[in-house]
Amino acid sequence: MAEFKFMKTERRGNVGIVTFNRPEALNALNEDVAIEVTDALRAFDADDSIGCMILAGGEKAFCAGADIKYVLDQTFETAYLHDFANYMDQVAEVRKPIIAAVRGFAFGGGTEIALMCDIILADLTAQFALPEVGLGVIPGAGGPARMTRSVGKAKAMYYVLTGKRFDAAEAERIGMITKVVEDGRLMDEAMALAQEIAAMPRLSVLACKEGVNQQAEVPLIPGRKVERRLAHALFGSADKMEGMAAFAEKRKPNFTKY
Repeated sequence: MAEFKFMKTERRGNVGIVTFNRPEALNALNEDVAIEVTDALRAFDADDSIGCMILAGGEKAFCAGADIKYVLDQTFETAYLHDFANYMDQVAEVRKPIIAAVRGFAFGGGTEIALMCDIILADLTAQFALPEVGLGVIPGAGGPARMTRSVGKAKAMYYVLTGKRFDAAEAERIGMITKVVEDGRLMDEAMALAQEIAAMPRLSVLACKEGVNQQAEVPLIPGRKVERRLAHALFGSADKMEGMAAFAEKRKPNFTKY
């Protein structure tokens, strides 16, 4: 497997573990991090000795969302030309099961990448949110589309329109995550589950995942294309520039009044 700067990779028998490793930025996503997490998971997917994967973060954060420095300079032109957030979508196309083990902050892109995984375990420290509306943009890596399919329109609309945080108990209650795990047990439970899945017949596991995804996500791709173009377009708005500048300067934004 390739060497990564922002990811740690580990094998435990037939389980591959990918861990975000940018603690100084709470594992925030920039282009390099997005590429590395995708490539690390795809490498384990291509490895015949691996039957299941775990995606984990650090003590304070699973992934705190997009690095504001990375998205601040995006315009409609750059986002559209380079198809911003497209590469990381390949996480959802990995054939083998991925278990997200969420501790601490999973905001914005952190929530989105967790939703790309097949099973989400979270401990009591986990906090989820899709706060992009407060920055003058929308989640552009599948958040609205996948969250709607997980929890239904009413709950997804509430959290996407308000950007409110919600904890692991609420995430389990609305059906967005699989299970809340007591503190200190997250990786043990994730590993036990990954080993159980990896021990199943490989073809059956791949077929089960494909079958569930077909039923859950057949309409996903057209919706994702629209969602991504909306995200690209909003990079050209004055509110995007003001929202992200205010965030970087730690002040209240002064959005355009229409």
